[in-house]
Amino acid sequence: METKADPVFALVDVNNFYVSCERAFNPKLEGVPMVVLSNNDGCAVARSAEAKALGIKMGEPWHKLKDLARQHGILAYSSNYTLYGDMSQRAVEVLSAFTPHLEVYSVDESFLQIESVLKLYPSATEMGQQMRQRMKQWLGLPVCVGIGPTKTLAKLANHMAKKMTRFDGVCDLHALPRAERVELMSTIDVGEVWGVGKRNAARLNDMGIYTVLDLRNTKPAEIRKHFSVVLERTCQELRGISCLELEDVAPDKQQIMSSKSFGQPVMFVEDLCEAISVYVERATQKLRAQKSLAGGLYVFLRTNPFDPRAKQYSANHHVSFGVPTDDSRVITDLAVQVIKHLYKPGYVYKKAGVMLTGLSDEATQQVDLFTDSVRLGRSTKLMRTLDDINSRFGRNSLICASSGFERSWAMKCGNRSPSYTTDWHALPSVN
Repeated sequence: METKADPVFALVDVNNFYVSCERAFNPKLEGVPMVVLSNNDGCAVARSAEAKALGIKMGEPWHKLKDLARQHGILAYSSNYTLYGDMSQRAVEVLSAFTPHLEVYSVDESFLQIESVLKLYPSATEMGQQMRQRMKQWLGLPVCVGIGPTKTLAKLANHMAKKMTRFDGVCDLHALPRAERVELMSTIDVGEVWGVGKRNAARLNDMGIYTVLDLRNTKPAEIRKHFSVVLERTCQELRGISCLELEDVAPDKQQIMSSKSFGQPVMFVEDLCEAISVYVERATQKLRAQKSLAGGLYVFLRTNPFDPRAKQYSANHHVSFGVPTDDSRVITDLAVQVIKHLYKPGYVYKKAGVMLTGLSDEATQQVDLFTDSVRLGRSTKLMRTLDDINSRFGRNSLICASSGFERSWAMKCGNRSPSYTTDWHALPSVN
């Protein structure tokens, strides 16, 4: 009788993902210090290795970096989430060819369970190198691969593959001699362990636990006593005991939020109504994509809390629906009513947003005695048609009139790259 193989996990992580996406379509950016900025070109949310070497920190405001940028020729790009999202999906498709057991952990990271396909390769390290080669050749994206018997160890191995050049981008942790593995764990700060975080790291330090090896050697029951069962599992995983299974299908979101800071100060309720309508459209598109219905709506707005000269005001309100819905028109009408109720003249508003709450599966929809089934069916068909048109011709091809057209409040994106992979008009051309 064939015994079941012990699990082997690989974590594939795209290096400096946003920066790498930009460089994939503009090779002139290779070797150039650059950052990708957050919404409204505010803070650095991605940095090239060259920018990191100049001391630029994650989340550092761009306006504080202007002098440094002029001095060293640092380039700044506006975030292009449409491009990044599409490149992320393409990366998943490439990795899916190696194994069907894959979990998309984040926009730039995926876990793969590979024990069932390892026999097709000389070694796990060779499989990891083939992943790197294919991702670079097919998508132009550089990746590092960490391999281990648990997800936590695979994540740790990925950290080593990224930080230590000796591994050439692929680290199979348990292929290393035990003495070498122990030595490496003793040199890595406990805060680098997946799921520990700064706060827990400080508490662990108070207990005399400073390194990955220290945490691995601590009794799991002791960790559970002082922290939680979650950190206890992390401790077990560092010992090679797999406690976290692969999530082949990402769970549906329990809440969906849409919110952005305004590119220009907003003072009039008409602009707020336009913005809130746009946010509802984006949120309901995500809602329908996961085949869910919303049972409630949370709306908020606020001024700029970082401007000491401005009068401060913030407000929010939650509305429960009688019957759960995914109809953009119904939710937009309610959101506009709420924002008009929250609005106060005389203030300069910086941000507003919506959150859809009480999400449920559309297949189990409960209606009341007064629900018009014919109208409900028409609503479902209309929303499906709306999504089909926007999917085929591009987002915002068909919108609610309340979303407006000028959108003077829209966020700043002064140096955004083209949507190379999702817009026919933005395809790169060859002369």
